Amino acid sequence: MMIHEITSKAGAHKKRKRVGRGESSGHGKTSGRGTKGSYSRAGGGPAFGSEGGNLPLFRRLPKRGFNNNYFAQKFSIVNVGDLNRSFADGQTVDVSTLIEKHLVRDEKLPVKILGDGDLTLKLKVVASKISAQASKKITAAGGSIELLELDRNKSKVDPKTGKFRPRKA
Repeated sequence: MMIHEITSKAGAHKKRKRVGRGESSGHGKTSGRGTKGSYSRAGGGPAFGSEGGNLPLFRRLPKRGFNNNYFAQKFSIVNVGDLNRSFADGQTVDVSTLIEKHLVRDEKLPVKILGDGDLTLKLKVVASKISAQASKKITAAGGSIELLELDRNKSKVDPKTGKFRPRKA
């Protein structure tokens, strides 16, 4: 064994400094953080992207290019298993009943039924879109499906603000 092999391994795993553990930790009263200021506190330091008074880089650069978010189709998602738990046999499932059962928040977005879970009830489902697996399960249980015409403008509602999202020309 050579001396350069020993020293390379000796400092390879330096123990991390555990700051803020009191005076008996060996780092003194302020635990190696200095005195006062944002760096002395937990989570201290400037915010991400902050450049100390300069306009941040992400605000200096122009926003260009294509973004698919403007054309994304947003839906309120309900699974077949949720319908089985919330409804009784022979009921009609539409937006108003889904809102009553707290499966859909409001009628701003169109409803899409997905096939996760099992369905044992005979239901009449009225929705904007239904997946292939969900339609198989509904018809196998003896239920019926009615598809609503999808309003393209209504699905462009931003779920956070409730307003229509802008369209790029």
